[in-house]
Amino acid sequence: MDKQIQIMKAVIIGGTGASGKEVVKRLLDDERFQEVTVLVRRPYFGQNPKLKEVIINFEDLASYGDLIRGEVAFSCLGTTLKDAGSKEAQWRVDHDYQLAFAALARENGIGAFVLLSAHGANASSRIFYSKMKGSLEQHITQLEFPQLIIIHPGGIERPNSTRTGEKLFIPVLKAFNAIGLFKGYEPLPTDRIAQGMIAAFFGYKGKNKILGVKEIKEITA
Repeated sequence: MDKQIQIMKAVIIGGTGASGKEVVKRLLDDERFQEVTVLVRRPYFGQNPKLKEVIINFEDLASYGDLIRGEVAFSCLGTTLKDAGSKEAQWRVDHDYQLAFAALARENGIGAFVLLSAHGANASSRIFYSKMKGSLEQHITQLEFPQLIIIHPGGIERPNSTRTGEKLFIPVLKAFNAIGLFKGYEPLPTDRIAQGMIAAFFGYKGKNKILGVKEIKEITA
C-alpha cells in the first residue's frame, strides 16, 4: 500500500526537545498517522487521542522494547555538554540511548528510521561533538534499516532560545550566509527541521539518505 494513503504508527524519542516537539505536533496533525508513541522521562504532553505518552527509564530502554513498534521511528534526542555535566554523560544521551533505541526499532521490524544529526558529523573527527554524531550515524547505518534518513541541519534556530552560544552565533552565521559563506552551517528553525524530517520519510525510499541544509530547504519549500 502506498505510504501516502497508508495509516501508520510512529514512535519517537527526544520528543520534548525544541525540534522533537515540533515533530510530535506535526505527526499528530498528520492524517496519515493514527498513533504516535512518545517515550519521555517525565510527563510533558497534553491529551490527544492519537498520542501515547510513555514514561520510561532510558537506562533500561530494553524493558520498553515492546512499545517501539510502528512503520517509522524518529530520533531527536540530544543534550548539551553543559546540561550533561561531562563528555561521558553527553555521549551516553546523544549516542548510546539513540543507538539502543535504533537497535530495538530494527529488532522489532520498523522499516524506517529518521535521525536528527548535525552538519559535520564524522566518526574520525577530533572534535568531540562531531565525532559523537558521526559515530552514532555509523553504528545506526550498520543496523541496515530498509529506509534510513539522516538530517544534517547546519544549526538549530530554537524559538526564544536562552542558550548563550546560540544567541551569539546564529545572528553571525546568518550574516555570513547572506553573503554566501558557510552555507552548510545555515541555521534552520525547528518547525522547518521537523517538516523536513517527515517530508523526507515520505519522499526518500532508499537506504542511507543524508539531507543537508540545501535538501531540507528544497523539500520544505
